[in-house]
Amino acid sequence: MRAQGTGPGVPGRTRRHHRSAASRRPRRDGIAAGPLDLLVNNASSLGPSPLPPLLDFPLDELERLYRTNIVAPLAVLQFALPLLGDAGVVVNISSDAGREPYPTWGGYGSSKAALDQLTAVLGAEHPEIAIYAFDPGDMRTAMHQAAFPGEDISDRPEPETVVPALLRLIARRPPNARYAAGDFADLDAVR
Repeated sequence: MRAQGTGPGVPGRTRRHHRSAASRRPRRDGIAAGPLDLLVNNASSLGPSPLPPLLDFPLDELERLYRTNIVAPLAVLQFALPLLGDAGVVVNISSDAGREPYPTWGGYGSSKAALDQLTAVLGAEHPEIAIYAFDPGDMRTAMHQAAFPGEDISDRPEPETVVPALLRLIARRPPNARYAAGDFADLDAVR
């Protein structure tokens, strides 16, 4: 969240208008908060690089990984849930490593498997809100490069290539579940 008064100006609106509107918003823990339509939990950690086998995984690093990839998304949702109306959408970014047992991906993969389960349970507990786990697939990111140190990953797609699939998921609002970008690769996939 941005502190009040630090965002870009809106034509035709004054700072006084924004302050007045902010003062009428519901408050959560002393922070003015308005209705929320979309929450995307994308922040994630890979863990140590190169990725160690599970039996060699430093437990303090595993704990930090779980706090980042599982506990933090739940904490954000606990804060935001009262702000989500019936039209609210929650997307937790997942990974195929949460479903497939890749050697040395046990720390990251188990955290994403737990996030998928957390997402499924939240979807069952709150059917009035669209709650999804979304696997964007392999992408050309700094995190993916850290998983493959010294390797050329330029054959992976850029992250922006997945945005249309994510937007289709949000627009279509299918049943609460886990989806992959490939499920929404074209318009025929959402009909």
